[in-house]
Amino acid sequence: MNPYLERIYNGLIKENPSLVLMLGMCPTLAVTTSATNGFGMGASTMAVLIVSNVIISLLRKLIPDEVRLPAEIVIVASLVTIVELVTQAYIPGLYSALGIFIPLIVVNCIILGRAEAYALKNPPVLSAFDGLGMGLGFTIALTVLGSVRELLGAGSIFGIQLLPENAAVGIFIKAPGAFLVLAFIVAIMNALKMKTRANKMVEGCDGCCATCGSAGGCDSKKEGQA
Repeated sequence: MNPYLERIYNGLIKENPSLVLMLGMCPTLAVTTSATNGFGMGASTMAVLIVSNVIISLLRKLIPDEVRLPAEIVIVASLVTIVELVTQAYIPGLYSALGIFIPLIVVNCIILGRAEAYALKNPPVLSAFDGLGMGLGFTIALTVLGSVRELLGAGSIFGIQLLPENAAVGIFIKAPGAFLVLAFIVAIMNALKMKTRANKMVEGCDGCCATCGSAGGCDSKKEGQA
């Protein structure tokens, strides 16, 4: 597969940050009370993710290892501040809805994780596509989660009323509903047998967690016990 398309596929399916790696659960569960909030949070994170990946990749040979993490946080914090100010100026309704979760993008483990795992080891263009893939995966996951919760909890999607208000089940726009909908989405992915990193980690398991990955580990352990 083309390496650039592979980065997109990786973020969308194979290592989807919310549905496979289970990263960024705080915004995933907290802001997805509506499709608009989910899309807005995902798009904001994606913008920061792409630009931070590119900048960190460009500076990867200049940043001393001793100050690697502080440097990454300064870069991400600067970008988040720009996103926050732009959102506050041009989309005040979304800014009010997301609240503290926009500044908290600074410590989102998806962003720092991709900087450490990919941007520091790869060229800028590939790093940009990695950020795009992960950002799209995060945005789609949050938008789908928000759409389902809004539909079931308020009878609407993106504010468009589709079901009678008396048919709505309020629990879905509250905290328990976030866990329920997320669990159902992950269950559907598993039922469709989508090939993800999680599947790869489970398939071929020899049942010996203590020595997983070491050749003949379990056999040696069993022989010792005999």
